[in-house]
Amino acid sequence: MGREVNGGVTDGWTLLIILGLAGISVLTRCFFFILDRPWGLPPWAHRALHYAPVAALAAVVIPEIVMTQGHFIATWQDARLYAAAVGALYYFKRRGVLGTIVAGMAVYLPLHLGLGW
Repeated sequence: MGREVNGGVTDGWTLLIILGLAGISVLTRCFFFILDRPWGLPPWAHRALHYAPVAALAAVVIPEIVMTQGHFIATWQDARLYAAAVGALYYFKRRGVLGTIVAGMAVYLPLHLGLGW
């Protein structure tokens, strides 16, 4: 088999890799159906899963607060900093998610739209 970019001919290695990846995907997705007994996580994995949502949220939210276009912000005149601080204070005081969002946005919008921060 030859390699033709415009002709649409696929070489043997590419076909082999595609079939191999498909096989691995099917095997890993069907692994739990193949086993004849229930499978459980070890206790240390259960404990670790309790922290996964917090870690994922921090990994997404914190860079959005302290960075702009891949660089740390260089000024204190950024509405995101103050909105995040007010939102965090509200959450630790009241423990309400909706109130946290409202408090953060109540600080963010006037600073961002009004002052241009």
